[in-house]
Amino acid sequence: MTYSKISQVAHYLPDQIVTNNDLAAILDTSDEWISSRTGIKQRRISSQENTSHLAGQVAKQLLEKSKFNADDLDFIIVATISPDASMPSTAAKVQAYIGAKNAFAFDLTAACSGFIFALATADKLISAGNYKRGLVIGAEVMSKQIDWSDRNTAVLFGDGAGGVLLEACSSKHFLAESLHTDGTRGQTLTSGEHGLASPFSEESQAEVHLKMEGRAIFDFATRDVSKSILHLLADSEIDEKAIDYFLMHQANHRILDKMAKKIGSPREKFLENMASYGNTSAASIPILLSESVQKGLLQLDGSQTVLLSGFGGGLTWGSLIVKI
Repeated sequence: MTYSKISQVAHYLPDQIVTNNDLAAILDTSDEWISSRTGIKQRRISSQENTSHLAGQVAKQLLEKSKFNADDLDFIIVATISPDASMPSTAAKVQAYIGAKNAFAFDLTAACSGFIFALATADKLISAGNYKRGLVIGAEVMSKQIDWSDRNTAVLFGDGAGGVLLEACSSKHFLAESLHTDGTRGQTLTSGEHGLASPFSEESQAEVHLKMEGRAIFDFATRDVSKSILHLLADSEIDEKAIDYFLMHQANHRILDKMAKKIGSPREKFLENMASYGNTSAASIPILLSESVQKGLLQLDGSQTVLLSGFGGGLTWGSLIVKI
């Protein structure tokens, strides 16, 4: 049997730091208002680098750390809802940037669940026995999609990228997965709508900026996602105590507080970095994963078990239990 494993991690962030006080200078808000409700103190905002550049830097780091050549890659998947363009894909730009001429490349769009969906897809590509090695990257420049006059959303998001190198191996590392979508609730979180605009259509308005029903998303995350994690643990017969760390989408400090209680796991197992980066959508989990390895919390030697979970627009949510 062929399986896959995460062998390297990396992340990249724009240099520019925008604090809550910086936002208070342009919005009717304050550091206390933002931090008490979200746990966010600052975020990185790109001044020049677009999504493909952030993703490309992650890809470059992953190759350098692994000592592989770009030619050794079979595929590149980029999870993003803020691509440079509809085409070419962000992944295609990354492929060109690093010179991975043998790799096929595509973007995957599942909002804040994007990295989980992409990682689950990549695992299947390798486990099928057809491919040996690939990159999975979550990259976002959310600042392109924010209405900077809307304090309810402008304070939440940031820019960044993170990713992993996935390789074929002989032992099972991806232990369980649970992926979900509920399109009937999709309008509670929207962004980048394209209206009709041909000479043969009636004029259609488009809402480019991100719009969110905050309370509905909070309830969805704490209720539906927590329930799905409990079901995943039960169905896979993996005890919660066997999970060393929970690496959740970094949306809101209070969401993690409530999830920990519902899942019945110590809050300290729920790692977080939202205070520094805010919500980076598909990039949040891989950034957190990379930082956790950098800090020595995770070893990448297969000795630890983590639960990765993303949730957001679509509505989408998904979790993976992985030996790392």
